[in-house]
Amino acid sequence: MKFLKNIFQKRTKKIIPTHLFSGIGESKINEHGIWISKYPFEPSSVYPERQIDAKEIISICIEFGMARIILKDDIVFISAEKKEALTSFANRNNIPLSPYSWNWDWILEPYLDTELTEENKQQIESRLLENGFSKTEIETIRKEVGKQMFHYNFSTMLWEWCSLSLPDVLSTMKALYTKEKFRDFYRRALEIERRNI
Repeated sequence: MKFLKNIFQKRTKKIIPTHLFSGIGESKINEHGIWISKYPFEPSSVYPERQIDAKEIISICIEFGMARIILKDDIVFISAEKKEALTSFANRNNIPLSPYSWNWDWILEPYLDTELTEENKQQIESRLLENGFSKTEIETIRKEVGKQMFHYNFSTMLWEWCSLSLPDVLSTMKALYTKEKFRDFYRRALEIERRNI
């Protein structure tokens, strides 16, 4: 019994690298604007806080996962709990709803807590090729983020098996890179997300 207690205590003492989780800050939806505060991604146009006026918004995506506010040069994340309020906001301000971009989800599939079949891998690759990625580019992106994404999903005991997406890769790469390198990564990550939308 003492032996089992020692094993359990050693496991519970393991430090979880929570610095890999950035969150998405807070938001308040007003009549003709959305107030963003505590936004964690410094390259963003809303960091650390700012109101986004309705006229700045190109579209809003509420199709899957976190909601996304699409701006000319940025993508801002808002809690999925606010999808209903965002739909009303979009209707009130004549803002179109846009489809979800799966580019990062597909790129990050190998880092899920799920075993992919060869058929799954081929389907994912085909979708990315259709969206303008080359096999070399897919490999290069995965090489850049792979080790950090494994750390993000498994060392943290997140064990995500369904979907990893743009906010996840931004959170974990922010913890790895200097401010300057992250600024460059942020720009490239948004371009990848917006490709072929």
